[in-house]
Amino acid sequence: MNLADMLTYADIGQLTAIAGRYQCECKRNSKHDLIQSILITLGSREFMESHIRGCTPEELRFLNTLLFDERSHFSLEDLLAAARQACFDTPSGKSGSYRDMVSRFKNGGWLFTGASQQSRYLFQVPLDLKNRFRDRMGEHLKEGITPSPEPAMYRGEGDLLAGDLLLFLRYVQENEPELGQEGALYKRNQQGVMNALQIAEPLLGKGGWRFGYGRACEHYPPRFALLYDYARHRRWISEEGYRLKLTAAGGQFLEEGKSEKLMQLFSFWLRLYKGAIPNLPSLVYWISLSAGRWVTVASLSEGLGWLIKPFYYDDAAAILEQRILRMMLHLGMIRLGEGAEGPVVMMTPWGSEAAVPKLLLK
Repeated sequence: MNLADMLTYADIGQLTAIAGRYQCECKRNSKHDLIQSILITLGSREFMESHIRGCTPEELRFLNTLLFDERSHFSLEDLLAAARQACFDTPSGKSGSYRDMVSRFKNGGWLFTGASQQSRYLFQVPLDLKNRFRDRMGEHLKEGITPSPEPAMYRGEGDLLAGDLLLFLRYVQENEPELGQEGALYKRNQQGVMNALQIAEPLLGKGGWRFGYGRACEHYPPRFALLYDYARHRRWISEEGYRLKLTAAGGQFLEEGKSEKLMQLFSFWLRLYKGAIPNLPSLVYWISLSAGRWVTVASLSEGLGWLIKPFYYDDAAAILEQRILRMMLHLGMIRLGEGAEGPVVMMTPWGSEAAVPKLLLK
């Protein structure tokens, strides 16, 4: 439902609170006057601009979470969890501050309880406010992004990831490589895989922390770890004893001679990394809006970094550059080059198409 519909079902107490919040001039004892003045105020061109500039980073992150959530209704617990996720630096245990945030958005006309018996304890965000906020937020973020001339040389991987998935499966089929006690391929076998792939990566060295980005990230470099986890997810490979083997399903997939669609790999990557980067789909979307032409990676980091919560030893810049942009390159979603001011990036047509969440296509 849109804002006008939700205001109709709202009680006069919430209408009065919203009108008071925005200093609407109207008769406070007339529901009709309250609704009309709120619609005029919140529907004005200046409202969304001033609202975004007046919000704290925590409040914008909270709205961003609701904006890209596919659910149409939220429980109070859902909203408190979203508020907690948005407050990066707030010590745990301050649940009152999360409740205050939810209350502010309820009194600000962003959250309404349902009208039916089934939804009376659930909250909704007006669809028209969501769409207007998304459009203005995109413009707001793009204001801080620095364009760059096309670099003399740039890198793009196209659909090589899908091709390397087939090459990895064939390597397993032909070699049935050994696994060590930790369940990982021996270094010689890892190097054998790299030699077989179109895009090779340096093998991991000793030391360092590796967790949170899929099971295989503990043992393998990021691109190959994604391929390995995906093949295991599809049950195309199995770890039997101390051997990695191709399953019957994996053999059938190879026999069919088809390549996996990049969209399948992209969707799996979003799920695989969501533990470490919960708002990854929204970040990919904002990157796609900001990098429709060549832009500097430094300005992307500056403009979007506040939306990225550090994950253990990965700070926001490392997450953006190594965990997001680098993987988007492997997925064929961006081109990466070197400009006069450092690394530059631009979305590919396929990347721009894939970055739009399903909920925006409905």
